[in-house]
Amino acid sequence: MDSFTIAIIVAAGRGERAADGSDAAPKQYQPVAGRALLAHTVEAFVDHARVDRVVVVIGADHASLYRQHVAASDKLCDPVVGGETRQQSVLAGLAAVYEEAGAGSKVLIHDAARPFVSADVIGRVIEAIVPGRGALPASRVADTLKRVDSSDRIIETVPRDELIAAQTPQGFMFDDIHRAHLRAAGESSVFTDDAAIAEWAGLSVVAVDAPGDNLKITTAADLAMARRRLGGPANMPDIRVGNGYDIHSLTPGNGVTLCGVRIDHDRALAGHSDADVGLHALTDALLGTIADGDIGEHFPPADERWRGASSDRFLAHAAERVRHHGGVIGHLDVTVICEAPKIGPHRDAMRASIAAIAGIEPERVSVKATTNERIGAVGRREGIAAIATATVAFSRSIAGDGDDV
Repeated sequence: MDSFTIAIIVAAGRGERAADGSDAAPKQYQPVAGRALLAHTVEAFVDHARVDRVVVVIGADHASLYRQHVAASDKLCDPVVGGETRQQSVLAGLAAVYEEAGAGSKVLIHDAARPFVSADVIGRVIEAIVPGRGALPASRVADTLKRVDSSDRIIETVPRDELIAAQTPQGFMFDDIHRAHLRAAGESSVFTDDAAIAEWAGLSVVAVDAPGDNLKITTAADLAMARRRLGGPANMPDIRVGNGYDIHSLTPGNGVTLCGVRIDHDRALAGHSDADVGLHALTDALLGTIADGDIGEHFPPADERWRGASSDRFLAHAAERVRHHGGVIGHLDVTVICEAPKIGPHRDAMRASIAAIAGIEPERVSVKATTNERIGAVGRREGIAAIATATVAFSRSIAGDGDDV
């Protein structure tokens, strides 16, 4: 039977090394494929059949970021606040699960900024852990290595035959590495990883062969690579699509306004405003891209200010709301559903009207029309309806970095 295995994910970095002067979140909370980088890393361990418990060590001011970006799980403990150094943070994580870690328990210690770790690597590290011996994944060094002096002058070519690049998770028997960390806490030496502490404490550590793509995200360029690999191109925009629908009844009259264009007709559209179903549907579609309610919330029909109002005000308001949220309107598409009047002769004027109201080029506007084949209220010429779709792009910044403290 497998021993109890705990994973400690170190995510207390403050994002200092690659800070760009903005207020962007630390790299572990940066969006990658629609989720925070940390969420991808946590998932790798929560989903692993041989990992029984996961604890994440976070920064002192990261609690709200953590709750926002990391989903709860039966395996996941409450986050633990780390220290000023990675070594202190790991010890805080070990202390948090000390009571639960019984005799024979194993522990994996992993960098939050390594989201590409595979289930196979995790399993082989667990398998290699025995009392008195830890294990870490590593890849052979392929590049020729040079030693330089303080002036960056090359003074030696280092043989690479016996060199490997260490990765995480690094695994140990819980009691072994806990004792080693407690001893190391009183030392002034800087240990770069947990394997170094284990070696210093007299434990042996073996390397488990691992692919070189279990990379640590350190720079903005690394983060861009992670986005390409996990979800799409770097700087991939956040594309949102909203839809809208509106219908108004027809009453006796002498014309209708559709998509901002007045058309002579033997009927009129009834409504609190000018009842332009095309612009109303487009307004709702744009508001949908920013989850900002609907036209009725922004312009209540009971409010006398909007009685007989021209609907271009509604669409202009929605377009401005989208821009306020950082959105760029890429395309607006509306289909008018009616038996009459004919829309074709007015299509170009409608496209130009919508473009002017929304502040975009006419080529980004599509106006179509169809009948309801004489079916239902629209088919009986009792009303006119419209369906609209809005496509908006929101920029996603690539910023932030920090050590896994």
